[in-house]
Amino acid sequence: MDRVMRLAIGSVLVGLFVMALKVVAWQVTGSLALMSDALESLVNLATAAAVIVALRVAKRPADDNHPYGHHKAEFFSAVLEGVLIVLAALFILREAWSGFFAPRAMDEPILGMAISAGAGAINGIWAWLLIREGRAHRSPALVADGRHLMTDVVSSVGVLIGVALAVITGWWVLDPVMAVLVALNILWSGWMVIKGSLSGLMDEAVSENEQATIRAVIARAARDGVALEAHDLRTRHAGPVTFIDFHLVVPGETSVETAHVLCDRIEAALMTALPDARVTIHVEPEHKAKEGAHVSLN
Repeated sequence: MDRVMRLAIGSVLVGLFVMALKVVAWQVTGSLALMSDALESLVNLATAAAVIVALRVAKRPADDNHPYGHHKAEFFSAVLEGVLIVLAALFILREAWSGFFAPRAMDEPILGMAISAGAGAINGIWAWLLIREGRAHRSPALVADGRHLMTDVVSSVGVLIGVALAVITGWWVLDPVMAVLVALNILWSGWMVIKGSLSGLMDEAVSENEQATIRAVIARAARDGVALEAHDLRTRHAGPVTFIDFHLVVPGETSVETAHVLCDRIEAALMTALPDARVTIHVEPEHKAKEGAHVSLN
């Protein structure tokens, strides 16, 4: 079992523990704001389980029906997470609407706040770990899960502030008001998760920094060969895999063997810089050279 899968399983276990703490905090106080915080943890748990399924599918090797692999399964998991976040927010808004018309005092607010604060601290540490490891292993599902947990931490802090103000002032209507603010924050989080995942499903190019790295690697690897230029560079990403294809122009008299050796060298260099790269190079004669945007090999 690799580290990404271990982290995904860890998210389920952490999610169970944090959800239990937040449910206790809600039951102790009867707070709508703490209820909204607990409900978001339930979504965290469901989406953590979805991440495990997505990672298992994404690890499957390419087959006849999926010649490019199953890497995009991670993006579907992230989209599902975003949808669940939005549904949770709508449920909270419904409960908060009722709370506006019948605000009530909380029971044991100090104890409930202490329990909620402990749960938030655990979530914050785990979210930071997921984002760091997700980026290191190029796993959009882990990064999405970590970002969602981080918004949960922000929501928890806001909830604690709102509950504290309600206790201090006696304005119990602040409880449903805080629940509404949490719901709006959750809605924004859900939209950002969905938006980021759709970019992968739509074959969006890699970042400008990664494209600059790819161009530099191609130029460096091809500089001492017979290549004249490289153009029509295209990239896309699917989970941890980066797909790269471009046209390489060589003199017309270049032998197939010489061109093949050069292509192998460029491909090896790209895979060293981006270990999960999949590289396709189309060799063309010099009359196919293009003016304008291309990778300089001078």
